[in-house]
Amino acid sequence: MPEINFVLPHWLYWGALLLFPIIAMAMVRREQQRPKRHGPSLFVAYMFWLTAGFLGLHRIYLRSIWAAIFLPVVIAILYFNGIDRNYREDVSRSRAAHETAVVKLHRIEPSPGVTLSPEATGRVTAAREAEATTKADFQTAEDKLKSNGRIVSGLAILLGVMLLIDAFLLPGLVRRVRAREAAAGPPPPELMPPDVTTIGTGEDPTRRVHTRLTDALDGLSNRVGEFVAYWAVLSVFAYYYEVVARYFLNSPTNWVHESMFLMFGMQYMLSGAYGYKEDQHVRVDVLYSQFSVRGKAIADIITSVFFFIFIGTMLWTGWRFASDAINVGEVSFTEWAVQYWPVKLTIPIGAGLLLLQGTSKLIKDIIIVTRARA
Repeated sequence: MPEINFVLPHWLYWGALLLFPIIAMAMVRREQQRPKRHGPSLFVAYMFWLTAGFLGLHRIYLRSIWAAIFLPVVIAILYFNGIDRNYREDVSRSRAAHETAVVKLHRIEPSPGVTLSPEATGRVTAAREAEATTKADFQTAEDKLKSNGRIVSGLAILLGVMLLIDAFLLPGLVRRVRAREAAAGPPPPELMPPDVTTIGTGEDPTRRVHTRLTDALDGLSNRVGEFVAYWAVLSVFAYYYEVVARYFLNSPTNWVHESMFLMFGMQYMLSGAYGYKEDQHVRVDVLYSQFSVRGKAIADIITSVFFFIFIGTMLWTGWRFASDAINVGEVSFTEWAVQYWPVKLTIPIGAGLLLLQGTSKLIKDIIIVTRARA
């Protein structure tokens, strides 16, 4: 099976983090403006084809029985790839044994014209036989590895041809499924599960208070939260690539895991203001939920002192971390060597967003208290 040595370029990583959410948000807005359509979506079908087509999930999505032909090919590829790893170990072991035998033979091989004793002649003969045997074993192991590689390559080509054929057939398949579902009548109404709020969340009364300033600050938190939420979709593509590269191409990476845990760390920092705005930070308390609306607002005003002290500290220290990383051009210690300053820069940015969202909440708490007093 051919191997790949692709390493994600740094510019592509940072570019995807910036551009993919913008494109995804535009596509979602466009889809929301369209009238709701029943039946399978061609876009979703192609997404299944792109991300899990080798398993035939695009066919399963379209309720096609031909999805069953993909799984045996995938199982066969995984099986022969497992054998391939064993053969690689055999090649490595037999190569080492042959090299050892060659070195040993070279050491005791007599010079031309030198007469050996019977014991020395026996040792040379045994060394020559060992060299010939290990060479034959090495050649056999290499032949098995190449033969198995041809089988896996053939299966991979077959799977690729099947996917290319389906890439052209998908539009027609989607149209036929839509026509079949339309002839069967309207679908039953969707049953939406009840919206259950997690205990300790959704209790903030300021969510129902609106002013021009607080709405602007809340809108900023909403947009940033939505932006970084689409990064989770990128992780699907990244880990999909890792699975295919590792188990189908015998080419595991060292950059997928690093790129994703850095991305999720940045997502955590930048989405904190959105979680605070939506009151999705779990509270561990026994008193707050028993307070009245005005009592909750008063409690939040009092405890906001500690909030702003913490956020101010995080903003200052986070900026120092980020500025130091920028000044020295800090990169990761792995072979990928990605820049660290954008990652550390999300610490003060996230703290700044939390500061703005905390200010919005404080304003709304004050409004609740003053209105209740009036």
